[in-house]
Amino acid sequence: MRERDVEFDVIEYLKTPLSREALERIVDLVPDSPQEMVRKDKNFKELGLDADDYTSKEAVVNVLLEHPKLMQRPIIIRGEHAVIGRPSEKVLALLD
Repeated sequence: MRERDVEFDVIEYLKTPLSREALERIVDLVPDSPQEMVRKDKNFKELGLDADDYTSKEAVVNVLLEHPKLMQRPIIIRGEHAVIGRPSEKVLALLD
């Protein structure tokens, strides 16, 4: 984004947690299914979570409120559209 001189704000959601309303909006804006918002990484496994339990918007928002480190990142929002920034081609498509 810097290479394209696109201005952006960084939200450090681990320092200032997102509200339920903010998370719901992000889940609504990202075109992927809600479950894609949750990282199924080592932390997810250590918490003993089951991916099948986090497929609905409500379940995803609840788990991200409780465990914000599980949120996929970066998430790029432009107007009323958003993408999970991996792979980076998704970001480029959003900016075009």
